[in-house]
Amino acid sequence: MVLAGRREAPLLEVAATSVTGEGGFDVAPTDVTDEGAVRGLFDGAVERHGRVDLLVNNAGRGMPATAIDEVSLAEWQGVVDVNLTGMFLCLREAFRVMRAQDPQGGRIINNGSLSAHVPRPRSIAYTATKHAVSGLTRQVQLDGRPYGISCGQIDVGNAATAMGSGAAGGAEQADGSVRPEPTMPVEDVARAVLLMADLPPGSNVADLTVLATNMPYAGRG
Repeated sequence: MVLAGRREAPLLEVAATSVTGEGGFDVAPTDVTDEGAVRGLFDGAVERHGRVDLLVNNAGRGMPATAIDEVSLAEWQGVVDVNLTGMFLCLREAFRVMRAQDPQGGRIINNGSLSAHVPRPRSIAYTATKHAVSGLTRQVQLDGRPYGISCGQIDVGNAATAMGSGAAGGAEQADGSVRPEPTMPVEDVARAVLLMADLPPGSNVADLTVLATNMPYAGRG
């Protein structure tokens, strides 16, 4: 397995926890906004492992909550570059390899967000890119059919991670109030990804939404 991300140190930390018993992870520091780096990532995976059967397309970023008229072009472009263009570059290279390999095919799992369905206040760049991820997913579903390439999307609620646990302390709602939101074990997200990865070749899951119990989504729309 190849573990890619922007910073090497966190990749090595994750690789050290591997319990696969099959050689663990190949660590490959990669900036998904760099077209050449992404091409090199997939060429390296093929060189080492012979093929690519699964891409978990997980890179993403946000920005501080900001009123629409105060979002700078640089801030907007920074989110788009990672969440949309970076995701496209990764799935494009996966598609290239999966279409050419023998036997053909593979599976792509795009990490969307609940923001692909309902936005949080003052988060236009993140919301727009996560809606765009849904478009990428559906297009790959369609164009990948002749080659046995399946594509699905997972939209995750508030997972109990260092990044996502802040919602438990209070998150802004559509009515302007700040209310705590439930979180869920990150293991539930991992199980959802494994479920999608284990589906039969050629099958598609358009959108798998993983919610924290009783999360007040009605307040977000």
